[in-house]
Amino acid sequence: MLSLMKSGGFAFLFAIFVTPLWIRFVSARSLGQRIREDGPASHLTKAGTPTLGGVVIVVATVLGYGVGHLGSAMTFTRSGELAIFVIVASGLLGFVDDYIGIRNARNLGLNKRGKFAGQVLIAAAFAAAAIFWVHTSTHLSFTRVTLPGWNLSEIGWMLLAAFVIVATSNAVNLTDGLDGLVAGSSSFCFGVLAIIGYWEFRHFGIYHLHASLDLGLVAVALVGATLGFLWWNAAPARIYMGDTGSLAIGTGLGALCLLLNLDLLLPIIGGLFVAETLSVILQVFSFRIFGKRIFKMAPFHHHFELKGWPEITVTVRFWILAILLAALGLGIFYGDFVKIAKVI
Repeated sequence: MLSLMKSGGFAFLFAIFVTPLWIRFVSARSLGQRIREDGPASHLTKAGTPTLGGVVIVVATVLGYGVGHLGSAMTFTRSGELAIFVIVASGLLGFVDDYIGIRNARNLGLNKRGKFAGQVLIAAAFAAAAIFWVHTSTHLSFTRVTLPGWNLSEIGWMLLAAFVIVATSNAVNLTDGLDGLVAGSSSFCFGVLAIIGYWEFRHFGIYHLHASLDLGLVAVALVGATLGFLWWNAAPARIYMGDTGSLAIGTGLGALCLLLNLDLLLPIIGGLFVAETLSVILQVFSFRIFGKRIFKMAPFHHHFELKGWPEITVTVRFWILAILLAALGLGIFYGDFVKIAKVI
């Protein structure tokens, strides 16, 4: 428990105190956010707001994870190291995307093919390492590896894992459109994963996951990093995380759920991000098939803005949805624990 507190606490303090310094550094070099021309008109006033704040989130997470091991019996595990690796790798991909967009003075960085290829490469590397280096179970899991327990085979699990990593990184990236929306929403998800990681550690006889506490350290470090960043990112944002942050956060969410054997619980814990992605899919499908738009703009957080909701209202109400969905995921996990504990 002390290791979890140190990890999250250090990441939070690092993010909250270093972010203002990073804002000055970025501002001095005119590394400001470009606003998409087809977005809500109210967002045009945000042009020039410092970006690349995701750098602080990634660094705070890595350092927080490391500090959690100092002065304790905690040992680094391959699972924890793999989770950190893919977070950093996705953060670097996002950084390149952000920097190209700033350099070219437009709200577009890497082209779609280049960005997607980078995501697939990172996802494939994660999937292969999870199987052949970490030796993750190839069974499809919900709240534990024995539920439903279908063996997907190495190839099948790797395909699933690669899909999950690409999907979650894109889902969080799509959601990153309002001040503080992703930072706040993701902190709830990671908080739940930290609790689950600790719970699986305390009940090893049920979950048989040696690295669960170490993965909990990664999760709580992400909680601290995102909350510390949120202090400066809440409306009106002093800095944006950019793709550097959103891709790293999305990849971290997917990787932790896969390594904690929560494959099918992920869409519930991260339900807000799923809903945002579905709103885009439905919008595109409806327009191409029927020539009509379901929402005024997708992702659907912009729909409510265009209906007249203040941005802060949309953000807080979406935070509430994120809390409820993450809590539902935790409740399902605990309900299954109670059920299986009675049998044992």
